[in-house]
Parts: sequence; structure tokens; C-alpha cells
Amino acid sequence: MLRDFLIYGAYGYTGRLVTGRAVRERLSPVLAGRDREQLAALATEHDLEHRTFALDDPDALDSGLRGISAVIHCAGPFSRTSGPMLQACLRNRVHYLDITGEFAVLEALAARDTDARQAGIMLLPGCGFDVVPSDCLAAHLGQRLPRAARLALAFRGLDRISRGTALTTLESLSSPGSVRRDGRITAVPPAWHTRRIDFGDGAVTAATIPWGDVATAWYSTGIPDIEVYAALPVAAIRALRLSRHLGWLLGSAPVQALLRRRVRAGPAGPDAAQRQRSPAFLWGEAADHAGNAVRARLRTPNGYTLTAMTAVEIARRVVEGGARPGFHTPSRAFGADFILEFEGTAREEL
Repeated sequence: MLRDFLIYGAYGYTGRLVTGRAVRERLSPVLAGRDREQLAALATEHDLEHRTFALDDPDALDSGLRGISAVIHCAGPFSRTSGPMLQACLRNRVHYLDITGEFAVLEALAARDTDARQAGIMLLPGCGFDVVPSDCLAAHLGQRLPRAARLALAFRGLDRISRGTALTTLESLSSPGSVRRDGRITAVPPAWHTRRIDFGDGAVTAATIPWGDVATAWYSTGIPDIEVYAALPVAAIRALRLSRHLGWLLGSAPVQALLRRRVRAGPAGPDAAQRQRSPAFLWGEAADHAGNAVRARLRTPNGYTLTAMTAVEIARRVVEGGARPGFHTPSRAFGADFILEFEGTAREEL
């Protein structure tokens, strides 16, 4: 069994799904994290090796990565955790994979392309629902309309989110939205634009959000203007727009502490039955200056289920020799049709 990749944050909600998927695929990763008790219990459950180390100890990090060829980094918020893990991967020549959807983190990793090439390692963030399906959809649309100047992507289906996703979202409550304009990421008000989008069963309202594709779709397609939308209830869109005026309050230490306590008191994330009942749907449109446009839809398993599927498959390919040094997006590494290789996915041209 393949043993030379490591899952950091393996006992978190998504980390457990990734670990379970790896075991079902007859892989044998090393499990890692900073909580020795949780880590040991999970490792015993699956009969796997485990290593306990924190990200703020470079020596422990280096020791923890000894003998490892690739890391699936699952411990967020990645705005805090990706830097130390990336530095350790560069020092130890270990391929870096993660499941972030934070566009600022994706941009920061893209900026380390030269460092990764010099170290001979691959940087491939966004190995999960953020951003494999949307990135592959973007690349597909870009191939259909090579002169596209505008790209809109949208998704629906994360009605129930994990505790980790919620905690990451809390950190951005006081931040503006983001789009890409003329090739540059630009701050815009939250829920800046809305549009009606048909994901296959009738049009629903979606609003712009600062999703990871604002960063990655540029590298995958070269399209200069990019917006990402999420299908949201009207009340949620109103709340986002209200946050334009109350961001200072939502970002304050007392409010953040209160919201974090409430999130931590809730469930870790949707259970297996809930995930089975809630597939994800994506939509995309690329348009050029002449008025030509191409559109497509994509259906996938639940986002958390898909994250485990794609992250494990990417790690397997990387450690089996499929890694190219430097920064890559999923579609640049494995092609626009990569997402279609997974059970439960289907793409429809519109």
C-alpha cells in the first residue's frame, strides 16, 4: 500500500472524510495534526501511522515530514496555517496540496511558483470542492471560447457546512467581496452583483462571493474578468449587503468570539445521509467582446464528499510520479475533464 503521503489535520471533519476515502482506496497515508489524543484514536481505528506536531514549531514540522513525498493539508483556516506548512514543504522538498477555497491563500501560493520550481515540488492548492469542479468547468468553457473576456461561475449545494468552513467564513465577515477585473483581483461590496441562474431545475437568485476561482480561474484560462456566484436565500443576500455597513462590528473581537463559540457548539458537519441527499450543482458562462457566449452546467456529489474523492486521487497521482514542479490549478495539472472521472459527476452543455 502507498504510504508516502501525509494528511495534516486528519481528525478534523474534512480530514476524516479524506482519511476514510484514502483507506477505501487501499492507500495507507500517514496521519498528522497537533492533537495527540484525537490523532491516535483515528490512527488506531484505521491501523495507520500517525505523527503529532504543531505548525508553529519548524523543527517539529521538518521531523514530521521526514520520508514524506506529499502533504494533503486539511487544517484551516488556511490564511493562518498554509504559510508554515508551505515553508516546511519547500525546505523538505515535499509536494504541497491543500483543500482551501480562500482566494488570498491561493494567490499567495501562486506567487511562490518560482520557489516551488527551484525546490522541485508541486504546489496544488484547492484540491477539493474548492476548486476542482469549478476550475475544470472554467477551463472547459475557456477551451470552447478561446477569446473569452468574461467568465461567470456559480454553485449551489452547500446548504449545510462544516464547522471548519463556518469558522473560516466568520473571519471574512468584515471583509469586502472580490472579483477579477482586467486580470487583477478587485475589492467590491459584499453581494455586489446578483443574477438569476438555472442550475437545472429553474432559476434561483445568486450573489457574488469571494470564492477561490477569483484567483485560480485566471491561471487556468487567462480570462481577465471573473465573477463567482453562490445561490443564496434572499435573507442571506440582504445580510451580506447589510454587512457593508456593519463590517466593523462583525469583525470586532467580542462578536467574533461569540460567533465562534456558537459554531463550535454545533455539529462538526453534515452526516453521511445528509451528504447523500445534497449533491452540488455548478453553472458557468464565458463570453467575448463580440457577444458570443458558451454555457455549461455540472452536477457533482456533495461538496465534502467530492473533496475527499478529488484530494485523495490527486495525492495518489502526485506520489506515483504525476507531479510537475511549480504552482498549478487542478485543470492545469490534470485537464478540464478531470472532474468527469469521478462517480456521480456529469456535465451538460447549454
